[in-house]
Amino acid sequence: MEIKINRTADTVLMVRPRDFGYNIETGIDNEFQIKPALGPVELKKNANAEFQAMVDGLRKNGITVLILEPPIINDITTPDAIFPNNWFSTEHDGTILTYPMMAKNRQAERRLLEIEKLLNKNGYIIRNCINVGRLDEPEKFLEGTGSLIIDHVDEVVYAARSERCHPEQFDNFIRLRFYLKGILFDTKSSAGNPIYHTNVMMSLGEKYAVICLECIRDKKQRNLVLETLNKSFDVMEITMDQMENHFCGNILEVRNQKNKSFIVMSENAKKGFTKDQKKFLERYGEILSFDLPTIETIGGGSARCMMAEIF
Repeated sequence: MEIKINRTADTVLMVRPRDFGYNIETGIDNEFQIKPALGPVELKKNANAEFQAMVDGLRKNGITVLILEPPIINDITTPDAIFPNNWFSTEHDGTILTYPMMAKNRQAERRLLEIEKLLNKNGYIIRNCINVGRLDEPEKFLEGTGSLIIDHVDEVVYAARSERCHPEQFDNFIRLRFYLKGILFDTKSSAGNPIYHTNVMMSLGEKYAVICLECIRDKKQRNLVLETLNKSFDVMEITMDQMENHFCGNILEVRNQKNKSFIVMSENAKKGFTKDQKKFLERYGEILSFDLPTIETIGGGSARCMMAEIF
């Protein structure tokens, strides 16, 4: 059977943020997280309201959203469970991949059997479940499609080196899945630190790419990334300010069941794009924006981080 390959998915999986809060462990290298002034009860209430509004908005536009409900485990909290694409991803051949994450308190998010049940219940075919690296990996981390920006058509994978993206584990992933090319590059934030996840500074749609080239300081690396992208994509550059203060790189193109394309982002990102940049994006899909101030500020991730693509 021939497998149709798209760069974008028509189904996303999201996880309800029952335990949402500021994660001290991930705050070590995630400069996008800000410690809250609100109490935990109000934080959870706000995050759940933002989450549900986004789910409702996606479904209203015909995008299939599967929801993995949080487990009831009294002695374990998962403040970052709302960002499932860090621990698992899917591929067109029916493979589910799971990944080693850096923060110890994120390991309880890994619920592969429940993902299997949810996908099976909704008619998706699972052929393989593969773990990247060791189950108890102590230092060579690779945080799913937070770290990996995958061009499924050209079989090229882009990644920014960081504590969440170890070069050996990145190479392991490329070899494991037989991708043709892996491009690993170094980044620096305005504070001089590595960008914690590639998907906050870069996004690939079906025909376009959005990227903050400014944070790739090495000229050779920057040119290689740009030259490779230009072969298949219409490239739009965003500034460091747009990336760091508006999450303009943390966007995702998805399709609905009628094959209409939408570009999902936060309201903050939409406001951060210039008028011309929004016109650029609208050539490729309708912009869907959602107000995510609590999730962005306290969680340090935005709309793209909340969606795991189901291919």
